[in-house]
Amino acid sequence: MPLMPGAEAYRHEGGETGVLICHGFTGSPQSMRPWGEYLAEWGLTVSVPLLPGHGTRWQDMQATGWPDWYAEVDRALRSLLDSCSRVFVCGLSMGATLTLRLAEKHGAAISGLVLVNPSVKADGLQIKAVPLLRHILPSAPGIASDIAREGGVELGYSRVPMRALHSLTKFWPVVRASLPQVTQPVLLLHSREDHVVHPSNTAMVLGRISSTDVTELVLERSYHVATLDHDAERIFAESHAFIERLSATTATEEVTAGG
Repeated sequence: MPLMPGAEAYRHEGGETGVLICHGFTGSPQSMRPWGEYLAEWGLTVSVPLLPGHGTRWQDMQATGWPDWYAEVDRALRSLLDSCSRVFVCGLSMGATLTLRLAEKHGAAISGLVLVNPSVKADGLQIKAVPLLRHILPSAPGIASDIAREGGVELGYSRVPMRALHSLTKFWPVVRASLPQVTQPVLLLHSREDHVVHPSNTAMVLGRISSTDVTELVLERSYHVATLDHDAERIFAESHAFIERLSATTATEEVTAGG
């Protein structure tokens, strides 16, 4: 199937600092591209991959699951690690879930994480009923474009594929079980009002990770897709400042170690 216009993966070749940005469930790189372009303007190397089954039609997601989505961001991370001296990983919603899993698996190879409205558990009876519902319903109403800004549109599916959603519900406990293995510096930004992911997800992440360098920021003017909402510029600027701070620290340590 052809890609929806605007759903293409994004890559910018910049300097020694690389940034991987992961989009969310049923979404596309379109929701991450302004963030990626902002960081690219500061000279960073940026990669925003398109997850398998995304960017075309919701039926294409039915044949994919979390191992496929994780494999793609893992591939993109390894590519950045091959070309950059330090790499940061950012993500929105399920993209933040994938970010956490990369942190759990790759450890110190990742210099820091930026999480926006991460999801790590099922909230509400409907999602908890997915194991049964997937046998009855092929899809459910979509979750795209939870944006407070007037005219804000996320390029995502109008339907949620139930088989794929079931796989996501299987992914959450895998990530939760290893959250104590996350030790990297973390910048976590979450919306005060979010109609897709309950705020208790953020509390769970903050309560279980082992990172000591943690910054939590509340987004007062945005809904779930905050990267396309009123607080987008704040997300971009705070993430850049976070990356610059840690990159400077890493560079100083490298110089000191070198003699």
